[in-house]
Amino acid sequence: MSQISQTPALHSMTAFATCAGESGAYRWNCELRSVNGKGLDIRVRAPDWVDGLEVALRGLVAAQVTRGNVTLNVRVSREDASGTLQVSAGQLSAVLAALTEIESQAMDLGLSLAPSKATDIAVMRGVLEQSSGEQDIAPLKAALEADVAAMLRDFVQMRAGEGAALARVLHGQLDQVAALTAEAAHIAEARKDEVAQGLRRNLARIVENADGLDAARIAQELALLAVKADITEEIDRLGAHVAAARDLVNVAGPVGRKLDFLMQEFNREANTLCSKAQNTELTRVGLALKALIDQMREQVQNVE
Repeated sequence: MSQISQTPALHSMTAFATCAGESGAYRWNCELRSVNGKGLDIRVRAPDWVDGLEVALRGLVAAQVTRGNVTLNVRVSREDASGTLQVSAGQLSAVLAALTEIESQAMDLGLSLAPSKATDIAVMRGVLEQSSGEQDIAPLKAALEADVAAMLRDFVQMRAGEGAALARVLHGQLDQVAALTAEAAHIAEARKDEVAQGLRRNLARIVENADGLDAARIAQELALLAVKADITEEIDRLGAHVAAARDLVNVAGPVGRKLDFLMQEFNREANTLCSKAQNTELTRVGLALKALIDQMREQVQNVE
């Protein structure tokens, strides 16, 4: 059985985290999620009126994540009740001037207008403004960065937890690949006599039809037959791939790409083993290997 590292090494590319906070009149909700991706794609949606926030948040994520499609949404709202109403002197002057002009023209036409009330004027657009005693948004930016950094720690911890689960699954699958490889080696050893007899029969056919062929050509044909029947190299390479995969699973850091490449090598050897089998038992083992390698590759697609 393989040795599983006690310290989680693999990270999954899928995770989710949220946070909420407030500072003064501001309230915010943040959401961070990621799914599988070939590279690193970070998308940040944040208020553009907080200067430099998007760049800062993107940097925080990039420092912790190396692969996956990552989306960070930051929504900020302001509690208007915390501000006070004040009259816009410029807008009020413009409104009063307009009313005076309207009344003057109405009088010229012999029309009598009802007197304007202060409440009527107050509700006109721009006459009353919501004022805020807090104009500096630097504290808001700092608070948002701190909250996102804390959320990011939870996010990375979740990716590590998912990665630990993936590692356990992969170690189990690698144990099965090793067992199937050992079974293939045992079958190959047991059928040596059968293979030898087959080669002798093939040699007899070649010799019978060797009129006009030189010795070098005969030797070449015999070597080709021997290679087609020998799966020693495939067995050895499968064993080496299992050892390499186990090492990668226990290595801290992003190894998803390397594991994905290794799955291709596993599949290549299993295909070759099936093509050389010439034996129902070996074919069965080869097909089982291919099915298991496909399952492993599905798991590896989630590894950062």
